[in-house]
Amino acid sequence: MASCPKETDENQQLSDAEKTVRKDLKRASSLKAKSEPLVSHIYTADPSAHVFNDTIYIYPSHDIETDNPINDNGDHFAMEDYHVLSVDKESGTAIDHGVALSIDDVPWASKQMWAPDAAHKDGQYYFYFPARDNDGIFRIGVASSDSPTGPFKAQESYIEGSFSIDPAVFEDDDGSYYLYFGGLWGGQLQNWYQGQFNSEEKYPDNGQAALPAKMAKLSDNMLEFDEQVQDIVILDENGQPITVDDNHRRFFEAPWVHKHNGKYYFSYSTGDTHKIAYAVGDSPYGPFTYQGVILNPVLGWTNHHSIANYQGKWYLFYHDCTLSGGQTHLRCVKMTEFIHDEDGKIETVNAYE
Repeated sequence: MASCPKETDENQQLSDAEKTVRKDLKRASSLKAKSEPLVSHIYTADPSAHVFNDTIYIYPSHDIETDNPINDNGDHFAMEDYHVLSVDKESGTAIDHGVALSIDDVPWASKQMWAPDAAHKDGQYYFYFPARDNDGIFRIGVASSDSPTGPFKAQESYIEGSFSIDPAVFEDDDGSYYLYFGGLWGGQLQNWYQGQFNSEEKYPDNGQAALPAKMAKLSDNMLEFDEQVQDIVILDENGQPITVDDNHRRFFEAPWVHKHNGKYYFSYSTGDTHKIAYAVGDSPYGPFTYQGVILNPVLGWTNHHSIANYQGKWYLFYHDCTLSGGQTHLRCVKMTEFIHDEDGKIETVNAYE
């Protein structure tokens, strides 16, 4: 296990991530988790779950030990490959299908294979993943396989026009596929303006609309964007965009979309307030109106999720740091059932008793 950063009186010099590690290491032993890790022989995080061929497949990132500093850019998240998990229908236990894609197999990528996702179309499986290119800029790549567990073969280059992190694919009822993505801080959304990457970070002023998540429809071959990248706008109860200083409701990272009773649910992490929140709209393009919290904060700095319907029940997939005793970069994937009420509201999940 990685060790906790040494105590210091200069607490104001610590990153938010370091402060969270210290706090979580102290409280980890007192928490009683409601769900157990799906696998415990490796560290997994950022689970993207889908039902293919009547089986739940989970596409997580793969956390590893590292000596990189713990900071708000996420250098301590140094993942190098991906494993695919599935849940056995009879026993409910998770199966690790081994390495599905490695950094060494991606010509354009240099490091940090963060949260991925997958999709299925016409007998092929497509795996979407972020990584830094050789210039240190996060891009989104795609790989393909004839099996949901891989191995996946990556395209020679990243998706043209892609940037930032956390790709999430949504398949609509008409067979259209949409890719949602974006993340602040280490995810570099704040570096993208005037149509290009800039070394200087730029945030809106307090009271202005928050930086939005991004999305684009995928082409028929699932390898390219079929349109210009669009903004995902989240509105408050008065129909106004959520502001940048409203960090309990504004988008930070980890977009996900699911559909329930004809409505589109856009869910996401609030980042530094550690919640999974959601908003609802009438189109995959939004706008989406904020509704509430799906998952309260978990042990660890990050909170990242996905949602899938299996045999008529809705399941939330998420991660925390219980397996590592509170190490924020060594996480474990979990799942739990959740409920939409009669009005379509999602009942908030607490991960601990």
